[in-house]
Amino acid sequence: MEYENRFRQAHRQKYDCLLFDLDDTLYPLSCGIAKACGQNIKDYMVEKLGIERNIIDDMSNHLYKNYGTTMAGLRAIGYDFDYDEYHSFVHGKLPYENLKPDPVLRNLLLSLPYRKLIFTNADKVHAVKALNKLGLEDCFEGIICFETLNPIHKNTVSDDDEDDIDFVGSRRTNHTTSTSASNLQIFDIIGHFAQSNPTQALPKTPIICKPSEFAIELALKIANLDPQRTLFFEDSARNIQAGKRVGLDTVLVGKSQRIKGADYALESIHNLREAVPELWESELKSEVAYPSNLAVETSVTA
Repeated sequence: MEYENRFRQAHRQKYDCLLFDLDDTLYPLSCGIAKACGQNIKDYMVEKLGIERNIIDDMSNHLYKNYGTTMAGLRAIGYDFDYDEYHSFVHGKLPYENLKPDPVLRNLLLSLPYRKLIFTNADKVHAVKALNKLGLEDCFEGIICFETLNPIHKNTVSDDDEDDIDFVGSRRTNHTTSTSASNLQIFDIIGHFAQSNPTQALPKTPIICKPSEFAIELALKIANLDPQRTLFFEDSARNIQAGKRVGLDTVLVGKSQRIKGADYALESIHNLREAVPELWESELKSEVAYPSNLAVETSVTA
């Protein structure tokens, strides 16, 4: 029994789960989805929220930099809107035709003997559509998305909310409150950062999303993942670094050089086998270090 325990421990795979971001990770930035999405967000801010177009670029930059997503930032500074409507507007006109079936990536994913999950800030509709376009819809156990971390009618998620969260984010999230942007005071984030030494703290957002460490920890809890045994794939440097602070091993996708917080760097997700070959190592190997006092009568083969 002692030998069996040592044997199993010595040959246990390093990871239980591979956690993948979606956009600009499973397909390249050159597809143009991110650029189109960014423009749609700006159009939403002008057309639906009434923000002056001449300040959109500055405001968007501040919101994205400080809140992880523009959407989270807009909610933080006082704008109220329907979450489904926002996602429909922002993702509804994306050039999904630029995403083509990727049989190379599909074969790579299917050859990996681990749990595989998507973890995206986007909504489920977008995630499912993108995965279908890539031909990867059946390569993942589930999708942790906007709806997963932001349940309906709730501004925060506590430990008591765990039973209310659908793992794959199938719950609708029409956000409704008793207040609207018209009767809320909007925080002047551009004016805030125009100050040489701003003293007022930035308002907090009710939206949970990467790169918040809380968002990553909540995703791990929902999926029942051990951070020490999870490999996290991301194109975002700040998401990589947040994942590392939570205890994840990390893979930066889209760059050939590692950065602080990244254990691996892949110029393309297609380089996965070359960059992280240990993911395909057999659970049982022939080069076993046996205890010196153990008589071995049969060989172990891979």
